[in-house]
Amino acid sequence: MQKGFMTSEFQRCSRLLLIGFVCAVYGAAQVKTGLDVLIEQDFAPLAGKRIGLATNQTGVTADGRRNIDVFAHARNIRLTAIFSFEHGLEGTREDTHIDSTIDAATHVPIYSLYNGDVRKPSPDMLKDVDVLVYDKQDNGARFYTSVTSMAYLMEAAAQHHVPYYVLDRPNGINGVDIGGTLLDEKYVSFVTYMPGWPIRHGMTMGEMARYFNAEKKLGADLHVVQMQGWKRSMWFDETGQQWVNPSPNIRNLTEAVLYPGTCLLEGKSVSVGRGTDTPFQIIGAPWFRAREVAAYLNQLKVPGVSFVPRKFRPTAALFKGEECQGVDIQLLNRAVIDPVLVGMELLAAIMKFHPGKVEPTMRLIGSDDLLVKLQAGKTGRQILDDTRPQLEQFKRLRAKYLIYQ
Repeated sequence: MQKGFMTSEFQRCSRLLLIGFVCAVYGAAQVKTGLDVLIEQDFAPLAGKRIGLATNQTGVTADGRRNIDVFAHARNIRLTAIFSFEHGLEGTREDTHIDSTIDAATHVPIYSLYNGDVRKPSPDMLKDVDVLVYDKQDNGARFYTSVTSMAYLMEAAAQHHVPYYVLDRPNGINGVDIGGTLLDEKYVSFVTYMPGWPIRHGMTMGEMARYFNAEKKLGADLHVVQMQGWKRSMWFDETGQQWVNPSPNIRNLTEAVLYPGTCLLEGKSVSVGRGTDTPFQIIGAPWFRAREVAAYLNQLKVPGVSFVPRKFRPTAALFKGEECQGVDIQLLNRAVIDPVLVGMELLAAIMKFHPGKVEPTMRLIGSDDLLVKLQAGKTGRQILDDTRPQLEQFKRLRAKYLIYQ
């Protein structure tokens, strides 16, 4: 046996032992993702096939290996294409023109699905593919482009009669809680794939694939490789899986929890902390009345959070290089937080204290009725209370596609 292999195998076993030790000490489960389950099955469902793998930096095994490398070295399949999304294969790019290239380690072509107008695989990209496989960590919010990319890949798979496998992964901010207004048909875009979806959906990628395939009648030959050991109530740090940043500006679980709320403020009016150490945790602008906004929001006693005035100077994105006044969102108790409520109260407060300064981004808030209520001075709580009947309707429809009860 080669020395390099022995060293690599020793390191892999050491990582597994460490994960097991941490889980035993801190009580975290060791959830097996769809990728881990497929490896245990020795890729039996895909045996003899040429594989197109859609993934990014979050597509790792329990012991930290890239899914690309695992697929490339599996004995009974052949990896012939890799598909990447927004932010690129490594999850670090923030431009909209990411070129196709070659993976240096495996020499497999990487086809970018975030290159100008290119959003779906072309027939030429699929010419050497027998099966499409999707494996990427989701972030639990409606406005996440990789969800749309997953659906676009499924459309292509259906069109070209290629089986489509989704290797399921946890919803990092749990699979129980849902919230927010539902998206109007007119605001369907690459940011959100389907109308009628709340801001926080509480589903896994596999469950969303089932929903899209059935409700849009895509006709895809869809297979979901299910996780083992995942419970809907779990937050990501309870799964035993290692954290990998799902995108450049979501760098920890706190930012992931706040994202479905604070992303509602993204646009041309207010900084959401891009270009700072705490994106999606701090909101502000040079003209922001930070102390008044923070005092007002703290008076509302929004569950699970508090608001602290803070100056910041973004090094990128909106207000780059300018000193901003803002509010820092302190996550105090995730068990009671409703991140959508946090975002709604922030949006309502900013519009209240800065009339005429804020123009909400409609493809994010996604509802004309919501905009009317914000402009009328309703609080976030009042707006979300009005949406409860719509959410109950979505829950009933969503229940048909849930895998993990």
